[in-house]
This record gives sequence, C-alpha cells and structure tokens, in this order.
Amino acid sequence: MKYDVIVIGAGLSGLAAGSLLAKRGLKIAVIDRNYNPGGSCGIFKRDDVTFDQGSGMLFGFGDRGFNSHRFLFNCLEEPIDVIRHDFLYCVNYRGNRIKFWPDIDKFTAELGEVFPEEKENIKKFYKDLLELYRHVMEEDPVYSTPDEADRLGSLRKFLRHPRSYSRFLSLLNKTTESLLQKYFQDPEIFCFFDKLTATYCYTTVKETPAILGAIMFVDNHLGGGYYPAGSTVFLPGKLEKVIEESGGEMIMQKEVKKLIFGEEKPLAVKLYSGEIIYAEDFIYSGTVWNFYRKLVDKKHVSRERISWAERQIPTYPSIVLYSRVKKEVIPPETLPVEMLVGNPEQIDESEITVYIFSLVDRTLCDQDSQVVMAIGPSFKRWDPEDRNKYKKQKDEERKRLLQVLEKRFPGFTQGVKYSEVATPATIERYTMKNAGAVAGPKQMLGQHLLKRLHTRSEWPNLFYCGESTVMGTGTPAVTVSGIAAANAVLRKRGLETFVYKKDRKNYVKLQEKPFSRKDLYSNYPEKTRRVMLKASECLFCERPNCMQATDLNIRGIMRRVMVGNFTGAARLAGEIVENDQKEGILLKCRERCIKNIKGQNPVEIVEVIEFLKKMEN
Repeated sequence: MKYDVIVIGAGLSGLAAGSLLAKRGLKIAVIDRNYNPGGSCGIFKRDDVTFDQGSGMLFGFGDRGFNSHRFLFNCLEEPIDVIRHDFLYCVNYRGNRIKFWPDIDKFTAELGEVFPEEKENIKKFYKDLLELYRHVMEEDPVYSTPDEADRLGSLRKFLRHPRSYSRFLSLLNKTTESLLQKYFQDPEIFCFFDKLTATYCYTTVKETPAILGAIMFVDNHLGGGYYPAGSTVFLPGKLEKVIEESGGEMIMQKEVKKLIFGEEKPLAVKLYSGEIIYAEDFIYSGTVWNFYRKLVDKKHVSRERISWAERQIPTYPSIVLYSRVKKEVIPPETLPVEMLVGNPEQIDESEITVYIFSLVDRTLCDQDSQVVMAIGPSFKRWDPEDRNKYKKQKDEERKRLLQVLEKRFPGFTQGVKYSEVATPATIERYTMKNAGAVAGPKQMLGQHLLKRLHTRSEWPNLFYCGESTVMGTGTPAVTVSGIAAANAVLRKRGLETFVYKKDRKNYVKLQEKPFSRKDLYSNYPEKTRRVMLKASECLFCERPNCMQATDLNIRGIMRRVMVGNFTGAARLAGEIVENDQKEGILLKCRERCIKNIKGQNPVEIVEVIEFLKKMEN
C-alpha cells in the first residue's frame, strides 16, 4: 500500500494537516500508537462520567483574534458546536479573585484594583499591546508559521503599519520581563505576570520572548475561551471524520518504529509490527526528541543536528488529578477555569490550574456531581518500574492535590466521589510526551520561533508540525503548525493552499450554557440522534471486555458514531452483520459489555451496527 502522505501522530496538529490534505483529495494515512486520536485532547470515562484527559480550555474558535480552529473547521466545511466561556478564567492571587474579562477595559480596571499604584500603567500597557495586536495579528489574519509566511503579503502589512510592525519585530529577541520593565515598577506585578506566562507557555517572564508575551496577554481576551459541546472528543473526532469521509485512513494502535530512507529521502515507515508502509511525502507531529532519538537512523543526520535536538530544554513535567465531586462542593461563583497560585514568588507544586467544564456542559456527569481536572507541575522522580514505590507516590500526590483544592473549595476532600492521578509517566505512556513535559520544548528565549523545528525538514519530502515546531504549545498554535505543514505539501505538489478568505462560510456554532444531554445532536433526525446517544453510552474501555469475542473494533465504532462519523464507523463494521453467525457474535459482544456485567444496561452494540448497515444500503 502506498499513500500520497503519511502523517505520523494523531494529535491535533497531525489531524489538522491530515484533514486538510484529505479535503484536497490526497490519499492520506494517519498513524498513531494510541487507540483514540487527539493526543492530549480527548476523553476517558469512569462509569458514566466523562473526563477531559488534557486539553480542554480551547482558544481560537471566535470571530476575532488568533482563531485558527475556526479557520480550520471553515476550510474543512465541517460543523462543530462549541460553548463560549463568559470569562477566560480566574486567577486566585494573594486573596484576590482576578477575572479575565473578554472586555480588556474591564479587566484592566479589575487588575488596577489589585495593583493600585500601577493602575494607569496597566491601562497604558494593555492599550499599547492592543494597538500592536490589531495592526499585526487581527486586521489581515495569516494562518501560517513564520518560516512559511508569504513575504510579499508580509511586506504589504508592514507598509500599512510600519511603526507597529517595527515595534513588533523589535520584541523578537527580548524577554517579556524587559517589555514589562518599560511600564511597571512594582516587583509584585512581575510575579503576577510570571503566573500568566507560566499558564500560557510554561515559562517565566525572564524566559518568555517578548514577542510571545505581547500576543498572549491580549489574544485570549479578544478571542475568548471555548469548550466543544458534548466534550473534547468532538474536536479530534470531527477531524478524523473529515479524513475518513475523504477516503483517508486512520491506522490506530500502530507505532512507527523508524523511517526507511532511499535516494537521500524518506520512502516509507516501518511499524513495530513489522509492516512497511510507503508514501511520497511525510508529516511528523511528535516531539523533537522522539524524532531524532527513535525514528531516524543516525547515518542520515549530522551529529550537530542530533546535539542541537538534545540541547532543547523541555517544559516542566505535569501531574493531573481527575475528580468527580458532590455538586454542592463547588461554590456558585466558580468559573470553569481557575488558577490557584500557591506561591507568588516562584513556580512550585502548590500551583495548579483547575478545570470544571461540567459547570457549562452537563453531559459530562450526573446532575448531582461536578467533574474537576487539576493540573500542575511535578518535580519528583517517577519510576513506574518500582511498582510499590510508584503506587505510594501516586497516593501521596492524590492527597496533596486534594489538600490544595481544599483551600479553594472547603469540603472538597469529603465531597470526592472518585479521584485518580495521572503522573508524568502516565502522560508519557499515553501521549509520548517525554517525561510528561506536556508542552514539549520550552518557548524560552534562545529556543523560540525560528530556533525550533521548522515546517520543512532537512529532506524535501518530510515536514514537521506540533509543539516542537516554530509555533510552540497550545491548541491554536499546534493547529496553525498543522495548517502550515499541509500547505507546504500542497505547494510542493502545485495544489491550491488554504488561505484566509473574508467571505468564507462559518461552520462554528455557539451553544447556550449550560449544555445538556437533551441538546446533543438536536440537528440530526430523531432516529439518527437515538443511535448516536446509544453509542455515546460506551465507556471506551482501555481493555474492552466486549472485544474479547471478536476482532471487531467496537470501541472505535462507538466513538465514531458518537461524533457523527458514520463513514468511518461503517468502514470498521464491514460485513459483520451479513449473516446470523456474525450477528451472534455481536450479541456475545453485548453480553460481555462491562455495563452488563455490572448489572447496568449494556451498550446497544447490535442496534448501532444494524443502523450503520442500513445507512450503507
């Protein structure tokens, strides 16, 4: 089998690239070792409670700002429902609850109350950054990486606002701290901005390039924060849908072992299963370290390049606490995203960001509960090989994180109905993020922008995207890197690229809060909606009991039907219901459903697959 393009890695960047190329008619294969696409963006379930496994606070869906997700779904002509948060988030800082308003004037007024001596400076700082942002980022949006930018278009923008562009470029090799020093004197406000850059890109103001700080401080107010209605499974699921509807393949639970070279360029990938798959072009969306350590034979790359990759400093490892708690534990004024600053003077393990998306999406759990995800740094050494020590560490961390949450939410520990911890080792296992560094290489001065992996590699038919590339971390940024990689392949082939068009139809639909189960699939015919709701009852078990009776990918079928990907689901189902014997297998699968074993109603596997058969006919 030979493809036009193989995408290595099914994170958001790889899916963005693969979906755009498939939309242009290229024969695409996306390969990932996990059973679900999305990388850090996706879900897992415990009983009937849905947890976001990582990325959940999503930017880039609005009609303003750095809206790469909106651009992507509009290019793909794929509808997606999202919920907009009223506030970006809230920072709990030295007894103050600082809310990040979408209106920058309201935000600066609130911040001025916390730092009264800097009140006028805060207004001037944000006014100047807002003007810079509007001239450089907002007036004529460009969804490309700096290394792939259209030079003529950039020149026209420069001539339109030469002062703003000159100032913007002057920030390229300066720190955010140096930018702040032009406006502020109070050391305390530098500590506050430290917390913002740490949240945005896991760096302090001394490390963060000013060019990034200037964008980040403004963009998220204008663009706003969003959550996919029904859970984050819909974001990667919709991109997978486009790939499969366009004839592409998702090769899941297969890991690429190495690239096979010939004629001084990659010709194929070899999987750990022994399979060799050929393509004309390749897109890699993993980490810089995994690429040079694992995928490329050292004879194909210089020592200098390998040394450069190894010198890339990672962001700190992260740890995540997932909890289901009694609804009354969370006070009414709580926002879906809250940052808890433990130590204003430095970043330590007492600092966590809390995500409670069940406040706006009630499909995630029962009416008497809230779903809470808390993520923060972990500076311990984690060794899963020593199982007893590892288990003890996990239990200690769970208790520690619960105590941190208890300070913000009194009664939290007593209100816990379920909780578990994902360590840096867990994160690496499921996402291949080295040592649990969720944001890849730090976006710090010296290894930022063009000093990272570029879109184009050392070889003419291999391209990079993801958080190790010039755009760095964050779902809008990695999405842009995927768009740039797709466009680079299209340019190479002489095909039309995806660029901003003012009159492009919008496919992003805002849903009212709180979103509920009755709102799910409301735009589908009732029979279709019923089947999608049935499929959404699947727990997507890591080791599915139902699949022990067959090699049929029931988990993958249910996940696809849940997001409306009937083409991909039907392809997996194949001819399974063509005769009574095979239908008997489906009944056995239903009997083996973990819900049935627990005395609950099993997932209606037969009904869902019968529906797919009728759709095919």
